[in-house]
This record gives sequence, C-alpha cells and structure tokens, in this order.
Amino acid sequence: MNSVPDFTESELWTVRDTLKQRYGHDVEIEMGDAELRLDPHSSTLTPCPVVFWRDGGGTNFVIFKVGDRRYRSQFFYRVHQQFGTGIDEFDNLAECTVTLLQVQADHEAKQTAKQDR
Repeated sequence: MNSVPDFTESELWTVRDTLKQRYGHDVEIEMGDAELRLDPHSSTLTPCPVVFWRDGGGTNFVIFKVGDRRYRSQFFYRVHQQFGTGIDEFDNLAECTVTLLQVQADHEAKQTAKQDR
C-alpha cells in the first residue's frame, strides 16, 4: 500500500494564507483522511490526507494530497453536487487552491446569471 505523507506546516500555511487573501479573514480549515483511487485503472484505495473548509455560502472545499507535491481538489454543495477544476492533478499547492477558488467563483457567477434570466 502506498503511503501518502501528511500535509506539512508549510503546505498548511500556503492554504491558510491563500484563503485569508481570498476572504479577507482567517478561515478555519479541518484535517482529515479520504480513501482515493490513485490509479484510475486499479480498484485499490489509498488513504490520503485532506484539507477541508467551508465558505459562508454553503460551499465545501476539499484538497487531497495524493503524493509528494501532488494534489487534487473539488468543491461541493451536497453529495450529488460535486465539481472539480478540470485539472486532474496539481504539483503546486498554491495554484491548486487558487484554481479551486476561481472555478467555484465562476460556477457561482454562472448560477446567478441563470437565475437572473
């Protein structure tokens, strides 16, 4: 079984700092674990560390660490409303976090535009 290292203090700082820049205040992040299929051609699940947070509008965000300097991300509202960034994997955590926030903001803008029609 592959062992994915936990988020380092430096990585956690990167996430916290990026969120503070985005929201203008400290955002509480939670740590957890998830089991992911790291190889799409295998059914093997690998435990991976997770950083999780919520915004004030009901959106949940998750960044999965899937290896050394390897990250996946998604945001969701409910279990059946999960969205990715369109990028399978990032090798830069700051880019992963910023892209995740931007894709979610773009999604919200599109939803608002649909409702306004």
